[in-house]
Amino acid sequence: QVQLVESGGGLVQAGGSLRISCVVSGRTFRRYGMGWFRQAPGMERELVAAIHWSGVSTYYLSSVKGRFTISRDNAKNTVYLQMNSLNPEDTANYYCAATSGIYLDPRNYNLWGQGTQVTVSS
Repeated sequence: QVQLVESGGGLVQAGGSLRISCVVSGRTFRRYGMGWFRQAPGMERELVAAIHWSGVSTYYLSSVKGRFTISRDNAKNTVYLQMNSLNPEDTANYYCAATSGIYLDPRNYNLWGQGTQVTVSS
């Protein structure tokens, strides 16, 4: 059984936008922090954005501030990442992850989705 399922990835031209989603299935405790990670070819995995379980606090990687927005709908057990002004450097496999710990610490994430590919062409 898959606990986290991402969707919405695809191919987009530079300057375009995508919105990817992550749905948590099964009997899931509501109070978990959520994060979006990405890993590009030849690069280390990095935390792109994260959101507190209540949705009142967020974190963004410096390079995506002002372009990406993370949000969540706890009634739907869904977290979103709206990505605007995309550039080829944003090309990566994007992973959804959850934690019952401190959401700002990437080391605390222990529940992962399979990833969705985002490719930005120039």
